[in-house]
Amino acid sequence: MAKQSVMSDQLKYAIAQQMGVGETVKREGWGSVSSRDCGRIVRTAIEMAERSMTR
Repeated sequence: MAKQSVMSDQLKYAIAQQMGVGETVKREGWGSVSSRDCGRIVRTAIEMAERSMTR
């Protein structure tokens, strides 16, 4: 079964750029990003979604 992504790749990459790991993703792929940084990316995306819902 194929894994379905909730976040677009474009959004994930934009957040990674903001956090300073965008170049790592570009060069080495998502597997090279630490789990801590991935968690921070997810947390940021959730915060963005929550802010957009309160408007």
